[in-house]
Amino acid sequence: MTDDVDRAQAHETELLADALRDHHRRAGLAGKTAADSAAVCQASGCGETIPETRRQAAPGCRFCVACQTRQERKTRQ
Repeated sequence: MTDDVDRAQAHETELLADALRDHHRRAGLAGKTAADSAAVCQASGCGETIPETRRQAAPGCRFCVACQTRQERKTRQ
């Protein structure tokens, strides 16, 4: 027998999954896996290896963490 808390938690899980799916779709990452990510940073002059854990956490990533941070700072300015 389920109670209100169980139903609310199930609903929250559905909403989170929908939000993540929408985010990936808008970011152009829908259906991409770690195998789609570059193994080496694509930033000019970097060439660092992107760790597997990062590629799994951010499917479709092309930059190492340091270069991604620099890219995001440039776009914010």
